[in-house]
Amino acid sequence: MGIITFAVLLLVGAQRFDVVLYFVQYLFGLISPFVLGAAIAFILNVPMRGIENKLLSKIKKLKNPKVKRTFSLLLTLLLMTGIIFLVAFLIIPEVGRTIQVIVYEKFPDFIERIQREYSDLLVQYPEILEYLDNYELDWKQIGEGIVNFMRNSGTSMLQSTFGIASSILGGVINFFLGFIFAIYILIQKERLGRQIKKLFYAYLPKKVTDKFLSICSLSSKTFSSFLSGQCVEAVILGLMFFFTLSILRFPYALLIGVAIGFLALIPIFGAFVGCFIGAFLIIIVDPIKAFWFLIIFLIIQQIEGNLIYPRVVGSSVGLPSMWVLVAVTIGGNIMGVAGMLIFIPMTSVIYTLTREAVNHRLKKKKLLCN
Repeated sequence: MGIITFAVLLLVGAQRFDVVLYFVQYLFGLISPFVLGAAIAFILNVPMRGIENKLLSKIKKLKNPKVKRTFSLLLTLLLMTGIIFLVAFLIIPEVGRTIQVIVYEKFPDFIERIQREYSDLLVQYPEILEYLDNYELDWKQIGEGIVNFMRNSGTSMLQSTFGIASSILGGVINFFLGFIFAIYILIQKERLGRQIKKLFYAYLPKKVTDKFLSICSLSSKTFSSFLSGQCVEAVILGLMFFFTLSILRFPYALLIGVAIGFLALIPIFGAFVGCFIGAFLIIIVDPIKAFWFLIIFLIIQQIEGNLIYPRVVGSSVGLPSMWVLVAVTIGGNIMGVAGMLIFIPMTSVIYTLTREAVNHRLKKKKLLCN
């Protein structure tokens, strides 16, 4: 009966695949806040575990586990909030000053330069001016076209505006629901872990459950090591750029250092995005220094890629650089920036499990391969 039921459901699902896909999307929409909450809880658990086990364990007055857990959670939230406000406090004023310089100083100079080039062009080629004088525009027809365009596209623009506003509101609500769910997970994570273990041992064979829990433990360790290593590497890279640019008296040293450090959380590609932002900011002030900034970026990137990243992140993840590039590319194409962050440790887990399975089979066949 089970096989027949499965076959019927599979046949119906293949015939009405659009309905199945809509149902899956609807189901994912329902559980997306809880998936987001689980992801937030996992990220916050990395610093919270260090605070609870290393910092608060030295305080003898905090013997109650519930009190220690509450304090560690509060300190973690304060730490994350402080980092976000610090980055915003450093970046927003610099961005404001940069926009002010561009709007009030650089942009008028740019317009004036264009007008001067245009005047010189008309002096060199007077036939252009004659052509423009003889060319007449039908302003009535242009006005009617604009009115018709606004009339036809007004409704669609209004609908798209409401759609964007509702999606933003839905995203904010999902984030807050996920954040509250993450706090519940962090407060009672041991109890939740025991319940999941009981559930699997009750309904699955012991061998399968042991293997599944082993994979979960490996995944948790790999993800935690990757997150902590990536954060440390981003801080080191940002400080290297800040001190180097400050010593060499480059403009926007603090803003560029913070931007590169923050974007370095995105593996491989993030630092290059920060390089583009830094070069754009410097070229407004001094194009020659922008060229030297690119040279400095390549030098620091080589030092960071060959010395710092393999020691801080590479050893913790245990993944060769070729597979890191593959994981980043595939993850970025599937899920964007989040996919880049998720696919590196996930690929590391798959790589480790595959290596163990291959070595086990070679050992059974009594074959040794380097």
